[in-house]
Amino acid sequence: MSTGDTGEIYRVDWLPGTDVLHGTCHCGAEHASQDPVEMWEWMLGHPEGHRPLGGTP
Repeated sequence: MSTGDTGEIYRVDWLPGTDVLHGTCHCGAEHASQDPVEMWEWMLGHPEGHRPLGGTP
């Protein structure tokens, strides 16, 4: 988890028993991936690919 200079929080959890990482962006969007590099690219590529929870796709 990181707050950086902006106070934004990015969270990555490992799902035990799998090779899957579950990421949650500061906007509430969620993403799963087995590749940690792909996960961080998704998070830092905001807003491309992001759909905030409760938002309109």
